[in-house]
Amino acid sequence: MLEFIIGLYEGFLANPAVEIWQDPAYFIQNVAGGLMVGILYSLVALGYVLIYKASGVFNFAQPMMAIFATLALIMFHDKVLFPAIGTGYGLTIVLAIIGSMVMMLILALLVERLMLRPLVNQPEIILFMATIGLYYFLEGFGETMFNKIANSPVPMESLGMEIGPFFVGGVMFQKVDATAAAVAAVMVILLAVMFQKTSVGRALRAVADDHQAALSVGIPLSVMWVVVWVVAGAVALVSGLMWGASAGAVDFGMVFVALKALPVLILGGFTSIPGVIIGGLIIGVGERIAEIYWSPYLGDSIESWFAYILALIVLIYRPEGLFGEKLIERI
Repeated sequence: MLEFIIGLYEGFLANPAVEIWQDPAYFIQNVAGGLMVGILYSLVALGYVLIYKASGVFNFAQPMMAIFATLALIMFHDKVLFPAIGTGYGLTIVLAIIGSMVMMLILALLVERLMLRPLVNQPEIILFMATIGLYYFLEGFGETMFNKIANSPVPMESLGMEIGPFFVGGVMFQKVDATAAAVAAVMVILLAVMFQKTSVGRALRAVADDHQAALSVGIPLSVMWVVVWVVAGAVALVSGLMWGASAGAVDFGMVFVALKALPVLILGGFTSIPGVIIGGLIIGVGERIAEIYWSPYLGDSIESWFAYILALIVLIYRPEGLFGEKLIERI
């Protein structure tokens, strides 16, 4: 046993990754990169929290909504549909954003009318299964509708987003990642204010607590659901744009990366908007550290499963997440 421990220690010292620990600049660089990736995870997770916090529905289709909304914007902005409107190559970016939001509004109306309204007061697992169906519908319908613009780049110049690195104290950052961080901060503040300080936010929380009680005090359930799904569509559009800008192009394959928002959601808590931001940062940094420093010992695929193992540990010891509301039930 002692020989095994000595051999393991000697192997650790002989590993090139050990030298990386002695380079503080490289360590800071990786932590910064992890923070930026974590913010992108958090943007997708915000959509989950928004719908769950306001309606009690866990929307499995949120990553697909992000891709759907972003491809819609590219479609409206591209000459595929509008060769002679706007600036000559499609709609202007402002009109394209408006067009994509109108499409998400139509989607919200259809979801409320055809999916949510018939399932009022049904068990949560029924609503969850319905959103899985919505996921596959959006995937199939989106692949048919957007097949000409698959792998299209995000119109970053039209959006005013710059490409390239910049340096702060010798540490390199990407301008796209910094933009995503700023957008995430603004969205968290706006959503927190909406839920805590506005009548619409209070009505949405009432709907999430009890559908029938909300109806009995005059809160229009159908209107509230449309509102929250439209806002979630806006969050999906922003997160899809950030992901597409970071990846270089938008494709339905991005959904597998976007599903990393699930462990972020578990870590931060299903009802905590600031929690998913912090959870995303923890996951992003943890993945980067694990990939750089632990992969020689645990395998090169550690980045693909690290977040889920961390989420599993959190579920065992704190099922409501680090920042979620702890539920106390009387029996």
